[in-house]
Amino acid sequence: MGRFVYDRDATVEMDDRTLAHLQVVIINKLRRQESFALTLRDDQRTLSVWVCPQTAVQFVYSGNRHPTLNREWIEELAVSANSMGGLRLLPEPSAVAHHEPATPIVEEAVAT
Repeated sequence: MGRFVYDRDATVEMDDRTLAHLQVVIINKLRRQESFALTLRDDQRTLSVWVCPQTAVQFVYSGNRHPTLNREWIEELAVSANSMGGLRLLPEPSAVAHHEPATPIVEEAVAT
């Protein structure tokens, strides 16, 4: 299980594959100097925060291999991040899950 860490003290655990997809969306928003709402849930709590370029965020992976990314899932998460409700974890589209070629986690930007 990986961890998303917000502002050094709020942590939400999730699997590395999910974390990798969120990382792409979050880094792309911050790279464009865009702030947004983020709501994540784990077994113990719900974290709802305002993320801005000045916020410290960390993506801590438990494994040593980068998961293959699903472009459709990234695009759906990016649409969510641009909505009034902010970025929420959506289920991965199953039609193309695990069939995309490996993509670098941060270097590949998805335009929204």
